[in-house]
Amino acid sequence: MDVRTELNHRERATLRAVAEGHAEISCSCEPDLFVDGLACCDQHTAHRLAHLGLVAPARGGRWGERVPALLTEAGSMALGGLASPGVAA
Repeated sequence: MDVRTELNHRERATLRAVAEGHAEISCSCEPDLFVDGLACCDQHTAHRLAHLGLVAPARGGRWGERVPALLTEAGSMALGGLASPGVAA
């Protein structure tokens, strides 16, 4: 699957926010995303990006705990190779 052609503008903007270190993610099977401390207005996008493996928690946490979100290697590739200091494999 070539994710670059399948992501919409909002999904790419969300990935950029994660890459820039502005996002936290909740530890759960349906993770919620928070950007600059506020709940992401489109949790469907947050869930889709997590299920596609494009974003991930930076570390483990308790159920429901918010932890820093990282752009995965696949997420970086989806943005055309945008590097992030904390890109997870």
